[in-house]
Amino acid sequence: MRIKHCILVKWKDKESMKEKEKDIETLFLNVLEIEGTYQVELINNVIDRPNRYDLMISIEMEEESLIKYDVSSYHRLWKDNYSQYIESKAIFDYESR
Repeated sequence: MRIKHCILVKWKDKESMKEKEKDIETLFLNVLEIEGTYQVELINNVIDRPNRYDLMISIEMEEESLIKYDVSSYHRLWKDNYSQYIESKAIFDYESR
């Protein structure tokens, strides 16, 4: 089954993250190297309100590939390099159609 793995991120300081956007995009585009991964999208929020997340990262993959992603160096780099900038995050997985 194909799924979409979505990561919603609210930054502690959105302005300071603008300079890191390209690095984050490059990191997640490398996830396409994981077998069974088909598409990666980074989508910035366009409505600036306190109750909104700032970024959604959407990864389309086979359900079995989520395990490969979880243990990948890309996932580790994401956590190691960017967790400190995250105020809150949510993860949502659903069946891709």
